[in-house]
Parts: sequence; structure tokens; C-alpha cells
Amino acid sequence: MAKGRKRDSAAEDDTGSKEKKIRRAMAEQDPEPVEDVEAENSEEEAEKLEGVDMAPKRMKAKRNDGDSESKLVGDPVPMEEAKQKWPRRYQGKERTNSPKEKETETEDEDGDFQAKSHYTQAMVEGVVFNLNDDAYVKAEDDKPDYIARIVEFFEGVDGERYFTAQWFYRAEDTPIKDLANHAQMFDKRRVFLSEIRNINPIDCIVSKVKIAKVSPNLDLEAKEKTIPECDLYYDMKYLVPHLTFASLETNTYRQDSEASSTISSESGSSGEVFPNISLRKSEMSLLDLYSGCGAMSTGLCIGAKRSGINLVTRWAVDINSYACESLKLNHPETEVRNEAADDFLHLLKEWDKLISELQEYDSSGGVDDASNDKDESSDDSTNPSEVYEVERLLGVCYGDPNNVKNSGLYFKVRWKGYDSDEDTWEPLDGLSDCKDRLMDFVRDGYKKKLLPQPGDVDCICGGPPCQGVSGFNRYRNKEDPLADTKNHQLLVYMDIIKYLKPRYILMENVVDILKFKDAFLGRYALGCLVSMNYQARIGMMPAGAYGVPQFRMRVFLWGAHPLERLPQYPLPTHQVVNRGVVPKEFGEILVSYDDIKESNLESALHLEDAITDLPEIENDESRDERPYDGEALTKFQKYIRLNREEVIGIEGVTTSSLKSGMLFDHRPRKLNDDDYERVQSIPKKKGANFRDLPGVLVGSDNIVYLDSTIPRPMVASGKFLVPDYAIKFVGGRSTKPFGRVWWDEIIATVVTRAEPHNQAIVHPQQDRVLSVRELARLQGFPDFYKFCGPIKERYIQIGNAVSVPVGIALGYTLGQACQGLCGDHPLTELPFKFPDCLALEADNFECEDVM
Repeated sequence: MAKGRKRDSAAEDDTGSKEKKIRRAMAEQDPEPVEDVEAENSEEEAEKLEGVDMAPKRMKAKRNDGDSESKLVGDPVPMEEAKQKWPRRYQGKERTNSPKEKETETEDEDGDFQAKSHYTQAMVEGVVFNLNDDAYVKAEDDKPDYIARIVEFFEGVDGERYFTAQWFYRAEDTPIKDLANHAQMFDKRRVFLSEIRNINPIDCIVSKVKIAKVSPNLDLEAKEKTIPECDLYYDMKYLVPHLTFASLETNTYRQDSEASSTISSESGSSGEVFPNISLRKSEMSLLDLYSGCGAMSTGLCIGAKRSGINLVTRWAVDINSYACESLKLNHPETEVRNEAADDFLHLLKEWDKLISELQEYDSSGGVDDASNDKDESSDDSTNPSEVYEVERLLGVCYGDPNNVKNSGLYFKVRWKGYDSDEDTWEPLDGLSDCKDRLMDFVRDGYKKKLLPQPGDVDCICGGPPCQGVSGFNRYRNKEDPLADTKNHQLLVYMDIIKYLKPRYILMENVVDILKFKDAFLGRYALGCLVSMNYQARIGMMPAGAYGVPQFRMRVFLWGAHPLERLPQYPLPTHQVVNRGVVPKEFGEILVSYDDIKESNLESALHLEDAITDLPEIENDESRDERPYDGEALTKFQKYIRLNREEVIGIEGVTTSSLKSGMLFDHRPRKLNDDDYERVQSIPKKKGANFRDLPGVLVGSDNIVYLDSTIPRPMVASGKFLVPDYAIKFVGGRSTKPFGRVWWDEIIATVVTRAEPHNQAIVHPQQDRVLSVRELARLQGFPDFYKFCGPIKERYIQIGNAVSVPVGIALGYTLGQACQGLCGDHPLTELPFKFPDCLALEADNFECEDVM
């Protein structure tokens, strides 16, 4: 007999509303900003829109073959007791539980079935099963038996004998599914308890199974020692909303920041909060991997501060030197490392070895540097061109800083008698004669936490690049996506988490990780965290729903130590102009309100809300900073102009290069003469683009073609006014080339290239592309946030950034979780809106769960 799964009504209502919201989406979402052009391959687009079913497998129990001996045994439960325990079974409905109806049961079948009487035991094939026994349940042919906890026995009004199963899921039954070459990450004995229950005939029961409940532990070896003799074990529950893997006890908390923890007394209330964990530490440390210019960590710190937690970005890592310069300029308190994440992980491991060596060195009383034994006369007689003395060590890295194709551990050396121009990177084995200097450097770095050690990091955030899933990559590895070097950083990100063991993890990525190859990379990331015994959940959030005039849908994966609260997703604060289609299969993870509550949100922001106060500039504007030349015209502009000292959660002091009250980066990418002439010819009206240029006609099929009755117009250089690439782009159907954005519109996604050739990025009323500052505002960067590098590099930093208000919203829910102030529900309402929340003097806020 086929049976469906059952969810709680709140989750079901929430999911339904999400699917309604999805169906209202109006246009195709812009792709990952690594390639900011429209898709030209219809096959690839079809794959992107197809999506993947992320819901768990439905448990369809099947009767045992043949004449199965099954019956309810013992005396019935007294009627009054039965009605008290299972009131929905005795509602007096004229329900017969006919076979036809049972085959088409809804998710609410638990309440539909009416009972004649309840029992505490049943016998199947001579074996007695009691309430709360665990059992294998017959599945469809060629499928492994299901696993269930028996939570109810009863005889229906139709005379049939039933049991209610609360299902356990194997990893492959959840959205993690079968990870093919990486399935070994999960212990085959490990299962997950769900809250899904449904009713089946008792002759679906196959046999008993011994399932042990195990305490969660990030130390997998220690956990293995605690597993008793059993067939299976579980240490987490799986919940359908937002594909949540959570600890079984919701009222546990960590007493300190060390690995060892204790569990508070059980009280039974799922909404109970933890003690104020913020009392444990004066601040929380954040490591920002693939940090770019620091947008996500900046937002997280602002949001956490708004919740009462002082979250500080202690370390940041990125391979782009200009992005690192920007982050360091705006966050002088952060140790910013311009290196590959792979090298950073190697460095952490080598640094740990040096710390151990330092402890041995100090315990032995230390050894003098051999060079210190030499007297001054010896030094004077030595040719300085032949002997160099180390004055001190300035830095450390792992890699190949000298480009000699020899990666390893290197130290930056200041030589005695020489200035900084003569500093060099020297390998560790080249410093064997200056042990004291080496140990001094390690000792100082250890005290200052130059590099994090396991247990030092409270939260790791980052968006590992996964260009291998892009629909524009024609050579994607569909058989093993993780073998693609363009997806390798996801493995590195997870390896760093495994090594440092932070309390919390937040991973951001493009929606394509849930579309390519049956969502393999998304499932792998989720599976990695769960295999490391982290709680986890996944959600999709559009930036426009949090107070910026941009759609920008992104995926966010939360992870939490098993003894911490799992952070929630913040519900939208603003209506959003939909600029993307999300397949309905993703309804479970879209962060959204239902239709009724959505109508009470703040109105969607548009371009005019964000940039109308900025002074007019020309195509060749070259000033990096200038006065505003006017007052703010909207509330958004008022708050986005706040000085650094007026914004909450911003650490460090203002440097001399960040003059208060000045407007930074209001410069556009300078168009070449041909493109500038083309842009000048685009009418200053809504919807204007290359189709408005002379000589361009549009057919009834919406495909452009040239007017053959007139000479083809030229620009001054002799090239065509309307380039061939504009006519051919997306088969002649696109309106994006040389398109003007308009005041009452939004940008679908701020991308990394300010090219007008294949996107609408021309200013509404000026003959130029949107400036660096204008796009920064669309991403929610406060105006004091200054960017470094050539103009092209500044656009890249902004296009690759996480929208700041999204980071703020997530930072607030992180802070709530740290203090144990959140419930079990995956969604919560924010008590503030962007950009008001930036202000240091804003009112105190309280958070409200959405149930």
C-alpha cells in the first residue's frame, strides 16, 4: 500500500506560499557575474530551468508478500486514555478508511484516519512489536527496506490494523542523496530521525532493528568510541523546511569556547532559549574566506552588533590583491592575507607545527642564535657582501613568493643594516642559523593570533568560487563536478572548516550550484557539513528583498556546532521586483512570506531611491574623491551617506586616505570613442537601447534586423553605429546591448564588468555607464567604503560581493543564535530595515519568530 509522508501544517502552509511566490516570478534571472552575458545555448538554459527535487524521498510502505501473520495483541488501551493520547482518531467522523481513500491520502492523513481502538503491541510473523520499537518496513520492489519508529498501533473503523511510522532517513533518502564517488563520507550505520509520520498496515512491518541514540561530536574518532553495539545509530534529526539537519536536543548550549562542552538540563520546550552566551566572550572572531573586498563580513559584523554581539573579522583571505587592499583600507583591524585558500590551509598546518616547536623551545630554555656568539671584531672583519644578518622576521606565507616553482613555508626577512627595499622571502630551511629570531616571530604571532588555530575561530564565512557549474562553461564535467578544477575551492573551503572547527559556518554561492548535475555541488556542501557533524540548513535569498534596488538571488548554507543553536534565515523586509525564475522544486528553501504578509512589506526600492543625489559626471571622470554637491534626496541616500563613525559594528580607526564626508569612487568605466558615440545616440527614455538607433528594425517575432532601404550608419571611426554583435546577441532577441536603465527599475544582478555591449548599464540621463559608486550603492555598500585598484578591478570587487544588507540580516540571526535567542523554526522576522539599521544611534530591536 503506497503511503505519503506527513509534514506539520505550518511547514506545509509555508511551502505552498513559497510556490505561489515562485510562480509570480516574471523574468529570467541574470547569471553568475563571472560571465555577465545572456545564455545563448537553449539546451543549457533548459537545464538551468529544470531544477532538481530537493525534497526527501516519499516513504511508500508495501505489504509483505504472501499470507503474513499479523495482528494486534494484548488488551486495547482504555478508551478514555486512548482519546486523551490520540484525540484526532476519535472525532466521530463518518470515515470508513476505504482502500481507495487510503491510496490517495494527503499529507494530513494522520488526522483523517479514525480508530475503533488502540493497542500497545502487535505481532508480525510471530515477533511481538511494542510502541517505540524501531523496525524495518517493507519498501517498493528493488529498494532497501524503510526504517521507522513505531509510535502508534490501532484498529481502524474499517477493521484494518494499522501502525503509525515516524520515519528515519538514510543520507541518500534526504536531499544529500547519493554523492556517487563521495558517498564514503557517510557512515552507512548513520540515520536521521524525521518528524514525518504516516499510517501503514501492520503487515508492512518486516523486522526489528536496533537503533542507538548517540551524542553529537565534531571529533569523529571520539564519537565512534561512544557508539554502542547496534545496527544503526542517529545523532541528528532531518526536517523538511529549508532541508534542515539539526541536533536532537534544542536546549543545549556550549558553556565555553573550548572543544569540551556540557549539555544543559532538558526542559522539553522547543522554543526555550539558551543562557546569554555573549557573557562568555567579549567578542567573537570571524574568518572571511574568498573575502573579496569584505562585503559579507562587513554585513555580518554590522548585523551581529545590532543583535548585541561584537563580531570582529580577525582574518580574511583572498587571491585578488586589489580586493585585499580594499578590505585592509576599510578594516585596518583585520589580518588580510593575499593568497590562495589552498596555501592558507597549508600555512595553518605548518604554523601549528611551529607553535609546538616553540613550546618545546621555551621549555628547554631556548638556544642562542649562532650569530650572537660571534664578537664584534669578527663581524667587522667579515665582508658584508658575503654575510647577512637577520634583524627580524616580518611575515610568513606558504607558497612560492619568489616564483622559483618550489612551494613551501617562507618568511619575510628584514636584513640588519638594510631598509625595507631589500626585504626578501626566505625558506624555513634557510633560517636554521637564526633560531632565536624565528622563535621570537612565532611567539609574537601566537600572542597576537596572527593566524587562527583550531578552536580560535567562532565563525567562517565565504563564497568558494564554483565557475565549473556555470551554464556558459561548455566543458563542464557532468560525471564528477568536483574533479573540475573550477570547482576545487569548494573542497578547500570544507577542508578549512574541518581543520579549524568553527562554531558557525555561512557559505554563499550562486543558484547554479542547485541546478547543475542534479544539484550535486549544493548537495555535496550540505553533506560535507552533516558528515562533519555540523547542523545545517539551506536557503535562497534575493538581495532586493532586504532593501536594495537589485534582485540578485543567492544560496546561503548555514552550519552550526551540534551544541549551538542553528541560525535562522531572516524574512524579507521589502517587496522585490522579481527578475528571476526559480523552479518550483526549490520552494522548500526560498526565504519568503506568504501572500498576505508580503503585502505589508516596505515598497520595493528602485534606481531613483539609490542614486539621484549623486553629482553629474562625464564619461572621462577621473577623480577618486569629490564633494557631494548636494543633499540626500531619499531616506536610502541619507543613511547610505553616514560617516564611518556613525555606522554600528565598524571597527578600526579612519585612515588618512578616508576623508570623512567625501564621495569616493564616483567614476565610470571610460567608454572608447566608438561606444561613447553610440551611447550618445541612445534616447534618454525608459527602455531605450540599441534598437532605437537608426537603421534597426524589429520583426513580429521580436528579432532585430537592419533596414536595407538606407545606408548603414557609421560612427566617426568608420565602424558601424550598430555593431554586428548587438544584432546577433541571443539570436537578435535581446534588448540589453547599450540599454539605459531607468529610474523606476532595478538591476537584475550587479555584475563584474561595466560593459554596455550585452547588458543594460547605461545611466538614465547621462551618456556613460553606471559608476563604481552607483553600483556599490546597489549592493548596499555605505559611501565611506572605498575601493582600491584600477577602475576595472573595482567593478569586479563590487560585482563579486555579497549584498551588504543581506549580510546584515544574516549577521543579526547569527547573533541571535549565539545568544540562544532563536527558536527551532528556520525563519524569523527582522526588527529593522536597511539602511536605517546602519545608524549607530538606532533604537534597540527585538526579534520575532515566524511560526
